[in-house]
This record gives sequence, C-alpha cells and structure tokens, in this order.
Amino acid sequence: MDEHKMEQLIAKVNELKKSGTVDLSVEEDLSIAIMNLVSLEEHFFFTGEKTKKDEYFDLLAETREIRKSLLKRMIDSHEGETWCISKHLLAASMRLMEVGTKFNGDGKKEEAKDMFDKAYHIYSMFWALRLKLIDLSNVKKIDDNTLNVRDSEGMKKPWAVEDIVEKLVNCCDE
Repeated sequence: MDEHKMEQLIAKVNELKKSGTVDLSVEEDLSIAIMNLVSLEEHFFFTGEKTKKDEYFDLLAETREIRKSLLKRMIDSHEGETWCISKHLLAASMRLMEVGTKFNGDGKKEEAKDMFDKAYHIYSMFWALRLKLIDLSNVKKIDDNTLNVRDSEGMKKPWAVEDIVEKLVNCCDE
C-alpha cells in the first residue's frame, strides 16, 4: 500500500472512532456469534446427513435465519458480493482458529501459530470490509452458468464429473 492510501486509511479509521457510530466491542461479540452460528449450520447439516434425521435440517434452517438477521445488522449494504464475502471470511476465520486450537493441543505450536495468524488476518479482512476500509465496488457477480471468472465457455450442457474436475484444475492458477 502506498503512503497516500495508508494516510487515507488512517484518516478513515480515526473518523470512525470519532463518530462513535460503531460500537466495536458489541460488534466484535456479534461477529464471533455469527461465526459460531455458521459452524452450527455446518454441524446440523453433517449430523442430519449422518443420522438421516430430517429434524436436524429444520434446526439448520432456524439457525440460518438467526445468522442472517445478525449478519444483516453488521453488513448494511450489498455492494458486489459483500454479504457472502463477509459470511465466508467469518466462517474461514473460525475454522482456522479451530484448526490452530487442535494443533496447539497436540503440541504443534508453530503450526498452531501459523493457523492463528491466518485466522486473524482473515478476521481483519472482515473488519476492513465491514468498516468500508477497502473498496469492493469493482467486484462483480459472475454469471450463474460459469464456475469462476476465468471460465469463458460457461455451461453449455450439464457438467459431468470429468467436466467439473477439468474446470477445477484449470482455475487453480495461484
């Protein structure tokens, strides 16, 4: 980040602090609650599938509605895909914290620290998005018939398993 952008970012953070429009302690607790609700949705899904008991899917739906209402309190506008980005940033951060905690319990301190650092970085990305410290106005939803932004062909016919693997392999250019 160049010096001018950094100065703008610092000014924006200071303005948010002065305005008092965001109670970060309450919102931090709320963000952690949302993380746990996303995890509960996952657990209800897997438990429903493993036990073949549909009532777990009802609990999933109920939990999802609560999570949606709480996330709506934090993400007020839906610029680009900020809603889904926010949800996935929180979910990824929670999962990395859990992996770090497991590593830590197994005595794998360096691996735990690496997971914790990644979790915190992703959590910080959520806050940068939440506080509008980053500009996502150019993020656009991709066509429903494409797998990713590099997919120029789209879906001309239903995909076979081989087609999906081919698309996945082609899109992993990191």
